[in-house]
Amino acid sequence: MAAVARSVSRVWGRFEQRLPKTARNFLNHAAGPKTIFFWAPTFKWGLVVAGLADVTRPAEKLSLQQSGALAATGTIWARYSLVIDPIIYNLFAVNVFVALTGFFQLYRIWQYRNSNKSESSPPPTQS
Repeated sequence: MAAVARSVSRVWGRFEQRLPKTARNFLNHAAGPKTIFFWAPTFKWGLVVAGLADVTRPAEKLSLQQSGALAATGTIWARYSLVIDPIIYNLFAVNVFVALTGFFQLYRIWQYRNSNKSESSPPPTQS
C-alpha cells in the first residue's frame, strides 16, 4: 500500500509541476483543495440547496427550530470565517446564504402564523 501511495505522490508531483503558476498557487493555498478548509464549505452548499428547495414547501410544514438554527449558525459562522486566518471566502459565502435561507424561512413561518391569527380571531364588536 505504501508503494502505491509513493507512486501516486510521484505522479501527482509531476502533474503539479506542469500546471501554470496560478493553478499551483490555488492547489497549495492554505485554504485550497488539499485541505478541509476547502471541502467543508463546498459540501455545506448542500444546506443552501436544501433551504432553497424548502421555498416550495408549504409554510405550515416548516420547522421554526430548524430555520432558527440555520439562521443563527449561518450568522455566527459567517462572522467567524472573517476572523480566522486564513480568511476563507467560500466559508463566508456559504454561511451568509445559509443564514439568508434560514431568515427567509423564519419570515415565511411568521407571516403564515400572523395570517392565521387574523383569520381565526372574531371581528371586534361595536357597542
